Amino acid sequence: MDRITAAEVFVEIADRGSMAAAADALDMSRAMVTRYLAQMERWAGARLLHRTTRRLSLTAAGEQALARCRGMLAFAADMPALPADDASPVRGLLRVACAQSLAEVVLAPAMTAFLRRHPLTAVDLRIDARAVNLVEERIDVAIRITNDLDPNLIARRLGECASVVCASPAYLAEHGTPTQPDALTAHNCLTYSYFGRSLWEFSDPAGEHIGVPVGGNLSANEAHVLLAAAEHGAGIAMQPWYAANASIQAGRLVALLPGYTVKSLGIHAIFQSHRQMPPALRAMLDFLVEWFAQPLV
Repeated sequence: MDRITAAEVFVEIADRGSMAAAADALDMSRAMVTRYLAQMERWAGARLLHRTTRRLSLTAAGEQALARCRGMLAFAADMPALPADDASPVRGLLRVACAQSLAEVVLAPAMTAFLRRHPLTAVDLRIDARAVNLVEERIDVAIRITNDLDPNLIARRLGECASVVCASPAYLAEHGTPTQPDALTAHNCLTYSYFGRSLWEFSDPAGEHIGVPVGGNLSANEAHVLLAAAEHGAGIAMQPWYAANASIQAGRLVALLPGYTVKSLGIHAIFQSHRQMPPALRAMLDFLVEWFAQPLV
């Protein structure tokens, strides 16, 4: 039996909690799903699922197998497709979830260029800073910026996001300008609700890692909110360069700690496991890898 298909069946069962739902999602008979699962368990040499009348759950061996299957499917998805000479044009609607700041500054021009290249496609941007359920919300791909991606997710790394620590001239005039990362502990730092809330990470001029515990009285789950707060003098913010660059160039914010580099974050595309990725989605992911290879500012 095809191991890629078996891996996809197993991932669908784990994601949807039942073999019937997996069969429906894959347009496959329940008997065939059962056969693929049995073959997966023979390959693994262990039972992968606890079978109950209410919902299936993973055994310890199943958890390990799930992570390996997701990795196998991600690798398979990244293999470049070789288009035939008479291949049809890429077409179809793609639903893309991302945060507001990324959508406004980066993805709006990126999607405009993608649609020019593939005029028979359409894009629906869903703006949301939270983690979305791709299946329930019918999202084709979610773009996330993080270094703590769940290893059980199917994802493709698109690029790197550089960041900058910055504050308004008014804030610095009142509270002083930090010249070393450790000095940030004495300042009101504006933090993200879901990551980087208590530790900001830097590299010094020699390349040594520095972790600084920070705190403040304002946090948010969206970069634009913290950017606006920093411009109004609320404190020091760590911002993606693509979001803060215009404000720094205009003098509304000042880039701090010029001798230090803020630890960069990965930009990832998260998508569902498909036996065959839709051509439009593959084209978009390939395009975004090209796009993020260019400087964002």
